[in-house]
Amino acid sequence: MAAPIGVHLVGSIPLSDTEQVFRQIRAALPSRLYSIPDGEPGVRQNYIGWELSCFPPETWRPFLPGSAELPTDHPGFTHESVAPFQYDGAALDSYKRFVELRDQGIIPPELEPFYERRILDSLNVILTGIPAHDLAVQRDLPFEVIDLEYERDRLPNDVPFMPHFTPVEQGVLDRIQHLCAGIPGEVDIGFHLCYGDLEGKHLIEPEDLGLLVEFANGIVKAIRPRTVNWVHMSVPKDRDDVAYFEPLKGLAVDDNTRLVLGLVHFDDEDGTKHRIKAAQVPKEHLDSILRISKDVTEPIN
Repeated sequence: MAAPIGVHLVGSIPLSDTEQVFRQIRAALPSRLYSIPDGEPGVRQNYIGWELSCFPPETWRPFLPGSAELPTDHPGFTHESVAPFQYDGAALDSYKRFVELRDQGIIPPELEPFYERRILDSLNVILTGIPAHDLAVQRDLPFEVIDLEYERDRLPNDVPFMPHFTPVEQGVLDRIQHLCAGIPGEVDIGFHLCYGDLEGKHLIEPEDLGLLVEFANGIVKAIRPRTVNWVHMSVPKDRDDVAYFEPLKGLAVDDNTRLVLGLVHFDDEDGTKHRIKAAQVPKEHLDSILRISKDVTEPIN
C-alpha cells in the first residue's frame, strides 16, 4: 500500500511561542507540510476561551449548557458591547515571524505558494478597505536585487538569502507578476529597487545603475498591460560620477512612469561614510533631508 503523502497539522501545538512552533515543526517534518499553523500559543491555547474578556461580564456563565440571566432593567447590547477580537493581530504577528524565518531559510521553499497566498490575502483586505483613488502600493525589492547580483556572480555561494530557484531573473519577475495581477489598474503601483541597508551599509555596493535599469525594464514588461507608476533606484552617497548614471540611457519604461532617484542623504560632515542611509532615517536627520528635498525640487502641480 502506498504511503500517505504529506502531513496536515490541525492547529493547536503545545509549545511556548510561535517561533518555537515554526522552528520545531519545520525540523521535525521536512518536506511534509502543505501549510504550517502558528500553534495557537499563549492566551489562544484554550480554544476560544481567550474571547471571554471581549464580552460583557454579565453574559459570562460558569458552565455549558445554560444561559445568562440578565436583570429585567438591563439596557441591552450594541455592537460596541463586544470588544474586537484579536485573531487578526495574532495572525499578522505570526505572519511577520513567518516571513523573518522564511527569509532566514528556516521555513523551506515548499511553503512559498502559501506564503504568497497570505500576501495576496492581506492585499485583498487592503484593496477592500481603501478606495483605489486613495491607495498606492509599493513593492520593496532589496533581496530580489541581491539575488540578481548573485546570479551575476558578484556574491559568494554561502551568501545569506541565496535564491532557491533558477533562473533567478525570470523567477523574480514571475513572482512580481503574480503579486501584482490582482491590483486594480486604478491603484498606483511602484517599485523600490535598492541594495538593502544593514547597519547603514548596503549588502553589496552597486557597480552602476545597470542592473536596476535592466530589472526595471523587466518589471514593466512582466506586469503589462498595467502601468508602473514609479520606479525608485538607489544612488550611493559617494556616487556622483557620470558613469554611475550612464545605464539610464537604456531605461525603457512607460511615458508616464516616474523615475525616482534616491539622491537625498543627510550631509555627514566628517565625510567618512559613503553609503546610503535611506532604509531607516534617524529622526535627527529628518529636518535636513526634508529641507534639501524641498530646495532641489519643484511642486507637483
